[in-house]
Amino acid sequence: MKLPILSLTTILTLTFGSLQTAHSQAIPKEELIFLTSEWKGERFPDGRPKISDDLVRRAKEINIEEAWVVLKNEGYNCQFEGNWKIVHDDVVIAGRALTAQFMPSRPDIEKNIKDRGAKQGRIGNTNSWPIDMLSKGDVYVADGMGKIVEGTLIGDNLANSIFAKTGNGVVFDASVRDLDGLSKIPGFNAFVRDFDPSYLKDAVVTGINTPIRIGRAVVLPGDLVLAKKEGVIFVPAHMVEKVVQTAEFIALRDKFGIQMLKAGKYTPGQIDSQWTDTLKNDFLKWLDNNPNEIPMKRSELDEYMKKRTW
Repeated sequence: MKLPILSLTTILTLTFGSLQTAHSQAIPKEELIFLTSEWKGERFPDGRPKISDDLVRRAKEINIEEAWVVLKNEGYNCQFEGNWKIVHDDVVIAGRALTAQFMPSRPDIEKNIKDRGAKQGRIGNTNSWPIDMLSKGDVYVADGMGKIVEGTLIGDNLANSIFAKTGNGVVFDASVRDLDGLSKIPGFNAFVRDFDPSYLKDAVVTGINTPIRIGRAVVLPGDLVLAKKEGVIFVPAHMVEKVVQTAEFIALRDKFGIQMLKAGKYTPGQIDSQWTDTLKNDFLKWLDNNPNEIPMKRSELDEYMKKRTW
């Protein structure tokens, strides 16, 4: 069966035609729900999966390596990207992705996009349009073609707006400017390809809240974004609970194991192998004696351990 060939008009309609106001979704809501159909929970008005604030908060504490293993075991092999420059090494980003795709500018396409945007009430250059759609807890994730010179998607003015709206940072396959100003925004962080003094030029946004590529990773709107010093992992919304719970459990196991090794009660071979019933019982006693180490409800942990093969 031949697929239909989409005209430029059709493409622009799919990308921007469903926008009625500056805060509407950029692709039809039904399409976004289709793309993220594995998610069965609550959604934002724009159609993005709404991962709970509690899971986002807990995700901030997990290790990327453990999240990566869980995703890889489930067949999600293209969710991590490294090789970033960062504003603050010690500021973790965790939140729900709002995505944007940029393309090289072409006069006819850019004119059509900007004309339509003006009719829909959009203000300013197209790189500000995704920012207008951000809400608390979002992470602005943009495919900026890896462009450095004249690929600066934001400076410190737009960064302040982003942080005021989201309380979060950005992940750009592109560059940013005004590093000194960015570094003075408490709690803000940016994972980018580089810093450059130039202004954005010859780039136009061609998609908002659409699937994008960030290096070797694929990102869907509503994915959990977890960005730490070693890189950025994008967790599909429907996988977040499993990833967070598993990572938290592994962290608990590791804390217990390290204490046992320091005390000389068990050998490395015993800790790193399939646990015996004695070792499992000691772990359960350790949990009882160290309730403050448990990041989730104890009932949630007990339910998780019923399914765990250890």
